[in-house]
Amino acid sequence: MTTLLIMGLLIALLLSGMPIFAGLGLASIAIMLVAEGSITSVADTVFAKLDNGLLTAIPMFAFMAHVMIKSRVVDDLYEAANALVGHFKGGLGVATVLSCTIFAAISGSSVATALTIGSSAIPQMQRFGYRPRDAYGVIAAGGTLGILIPPSGPLILYAIVTETSIGALFLAGFIPGIMIALIFAGYCVFQAYFRKGLTDSEWIGWMNCVKALRKSVWSLLMPPLVLGGIYAGIFTASEAASIGCIYALLVGSLVYRNFGLKELGQTAYETVRTTAMLFMILAAAAMFGHAVTIIRLPIELMEYVTAIGLSQLGFILVVMLVIFILGMFLETISIILITTPIVLPVLMQLDVNLIWYGILLMINLELALITPPVGMNLFVIKGIANAPLWEVIRGSVPYVLLMILGLFLVLAFPGLALWLPELAGFGL
Repeated sequence: MTTLLIMGLLIALLLSGMPIFAGLGLASIAIMLVAEGSITSVADTVFAKLDNGLLTAIPMFAFMAHVMIKSRVVDDLYEAANALVGHFKGGLGVATVLSCTIFAAISGSSVATALTIGSSAIPQMQRFGYRPRDAYGVIAAGGTLGILIPPSGPLILYAIVTETSIGALFLAGFIPGIMIALIFAGYCVFQAYFRKGLTDSEWIGWMNCVKALRKSVWSLLMPPLVLGGIYAGIFTASEAASIGCIYALLVGSLVYRNFGLKELGQTAYETVRTTAMLFMILAAAAMFGHAVTIIRLPIELMEYVTAIGLSQLGFILVVMLVIFILGMFLETISIILITTPIVLPVLMQLDVNLIWYGILLMINLELALITPPVGMNLFVIKGIANAPLWEVIRGSVPYVLLMILGLFLVLAFPGLALWLPELAGFGL
């Protein structure tokens, strides 16, 4: 009953239209006032949560993503992908998925991926005979890969909240991310065989393919530089983000030569906005985690799970269902920060691998981006294509089902997420 009242209060506040951090903060203060009669512990709780050097990686990765977007590196990425596979049946859809996968590894942002790739890909796909909703669906779904394929802001946030290894989480996201991208690409090819009116782009020859790849090489080098340095032990995640920022600035200003002081100011402004919003939510989530601990909610939840005899798998299935429903109304950061403090003690008690659970959570959060009524990627595609929202949703439905398939594959075969971290010696 206590859990239902707290979640009801929180959801009511969030659905009222107030900012996420305000809803979390007010719910936390109400709980603390009822439970303790004061809120004197708020300052210490917030300071303890934000006093973490790993948090510096978040604004750095956000800045890096904004620089690469402003530099328009995606144009070369899309051209290279289209040159390689665009001439196959359904190849333009595959090229779009491939571009989304690569750009997700550069930006770490799902919304940025959908926005940037969509601007280039939607007109191109429609020109070659794709139905508008098919084009909307593949880009909305492909954009979600930014959450799972490293470097990923939500993965960093989850690592901070659960005190797990960022390097292990980054490695764990690779195979599931590529697997889901391949599932999307396979569906594009399958779909193309049942669509009349599709035309394939012409094969431009190996020499032109090499030229297209050469133009995109600067953006393709970004993921190996940032992630390779982490796994080689050359620098930490925060230092890797700094190196990525410097590299992005050099590419934008010296190679593409379209990133000047004006773009630097705009990028800094966008980064500060994004970071301030995230840190305010993080501070409010710290208060919420402290509040639910005071009223022994995690302990009561564990006792309830024990009483009804839920197994490890049963509990994870229930949590995944709850997160899927929350994803229809809340954005990804809020879901991580609201649910993790509650379920973390239970996960540890049930001996659930937190790296594996983190990847399951990220796939579920990908679903949140393309499920109505509050799917961020749906609104992004609606905005850039000036399309009816219902048409975007219709195009995304098959990919929701495909992503659920990917979620169950990782659930059934944990090695898909854990093999690479174990191979790298993270000792899971």
